[in-house]
Amino acid sequence: DVQLVESGGGSVQTGGSLKLSCAASVDTTSDYCMGWFRQGPGKERVAIALLDPAGGTWYTSSLEGRIIISKDSAGNTLYLQMNSLKPDDTAAYYCAARSWHGVCNSDYLLTGDWGRGTQVTVS
Repeated sequence: DVQLVESGGGSVQTGGSLKLSCAASVDTTSDYCMGWFRQGPGKERVAIALLDPAGGTWYTSSLEGRIIISKDSAGNTLYLQMNSLKPDDTAAYYCAARSWHGVCNSDYLLTGDWGRGTQVTVS
């Protein structure tokens, strides 16, 4: 199992930016599908960005252009840069990881390893 710890959340004003981090207990450079999910108040948890081992990315259409998923060169930290934040972005943000076997999508990550989340509040 991979231990994941998110950080970087907080309170920000509309239009502001935040960069979330997800520290992994192992090197995830070449073997892991990883992603960011979020769960707003009274809403389901949904995938917002995915990163496969080849560097391919996927973004939910509603946020594309405002978020960027990336990983550090050591493969230990996953990032989510969020710009032009809106009150609707208020949510708990979670990262997930699962060893890659040719598949990398949100359903695949649902049965992977998860962090405990970091709260983002936009007002």
